[in-house]
Amino acid sequence: MATAPSPSVVTSQAGNKDHFGFALASLTTLFFMWGFITCLNDILIPHLKAVFNLNYAQAMLIQFCFFGAYFLVSVPAGALVKRLGYQKGIVVGLLTAALGCGLFYPAAVSATYGLFLAALFVLASGITVLQVAANPYVTALGPVETASSRLTLTQAFNSLGTTIAPAFGSLLILSVAAGASAEAEAEAVKLPYLLLCAMLVALALVFALLKLPHIDSQEESQPGEEVVSALSHRHLVLGAVGIFVYVGGEVAIGSFLVNFLGQASVAAMEEAEAAHYIAFYWGGAMVGRFIGAAVMQRVPAGKVLGFNAAMAALLVVIAMMSQGMLAMWAILAVGLFNSIMFPTIFSLALKNLGPATAQGSGILCLAIVGGAVVPLAQGLIADAAGLSISFLLPVLCYAYILFYGLKGAEPVEVKQ
Repeated sequence: MATAPSPSVVTSQAGNKDHFGFALASLTTLFFMWGFITCLNDILIPHLKAVFNLNYAQAMLIQFCFFGAYFLVSVPAGALVKRLGYQKGIVVGLLTAALGCGLFYPAAVSATYGLFLAALFVLASGITVLQVAANPYVTALGPVETASSRLTLTQAFNSLGTTIAPAFGSLLILSVAAGASAEAEAEAVKLPYLLLCAMLVALALVFALLKLPHIDSQEESQPGEEVVSALSHRHLVLGAVGIFVYVGGEVAIGSFLVNFLGQASVAAMEEAEAAHYIAFYWGGAMVGRFIGAAVMQRVPAGKVLGFNAAMAALLVVIAMMSQGMLAMWAILAVGLFNSIMFPTIFSLALKNLGPATAQGSGILCLAIVGGAVVPLAQGLIADAAGLSISFLLPVLCYAYILFYGLKGAEPVEVKQ
């Protein structure tokens, strides 16, 4: 059966391969930036936990507010992108994210945890718009058969951002804050987030001026029709659950890495030192995405996804049951197998959706709320039963992804 283009038909495609290449190259900057910003949360969590004397569950409100924005903003973002188009949607997302970064300044001046959470929500709202616009745009810029490979490649640059961010945060936040007063520690976030604000505004100006390929919808639908059509696809619904548990598991592990490595039974590292090791976790994801982009040119994406999920679950179990360097490197190596999960689940879930693809993308981005729920749940478990035991939750997340890769991702023909 012929596969429908995703997310839509690109006008005047003959001879536009170079134009597509330029568009993909431009979009990689977005993937880099939101990876960088998202990973900074892993530095903010131990930093603000110490500043405001928070327990694990309270510290996880950082991820709850950040990823909660995906749940609240994804559907409106899908409508916004449909109305404005992908390119203008990207510009709006960048400017909104810049506003969120700017709000870190008053939050730092007042040293108020609630204001930090509000700034993170605004910042994440902008990134949500970027996700809704950029992910399906990448899948449209080329053959549907290689959409998983293409999205995985651009996501590799997302991982480049997450690899660099821990060193940036450690240098400008954790090390500056060492031994300072609570007020001075809170103010340590001013400079990095003002720099990010300036970079996002600059990117918004660049994308407002770029000449990118125009994407036309396959057909117009009445309000509400696409939601029904998208949700009637079993593999999309199961894929949304997959995105929920994947983002939740990955974010939960990254959020607790500094504290995990700080345990006496693991590496007994200071926060600033442990922050540098987060780069191995996210760097593994970057390397894995470059490898995965090549592998999935030849191996079915579902099988690669299932294999990676099994390996990730095994490594987390090893980290839970061991000590010292084995536990440390086992948990860091999970990043390598996380690598292809998000783009692969995303592209598999959008397969064969046709005109419902734009709304399907919004539903998948809405499922990123897993990054809010799972870390908070793990924080509650860590407070009640201990940090190591709490990693059982990501193991369950990877078990579901194994099922989705091997069974759940197969499209089932929808009866009209």
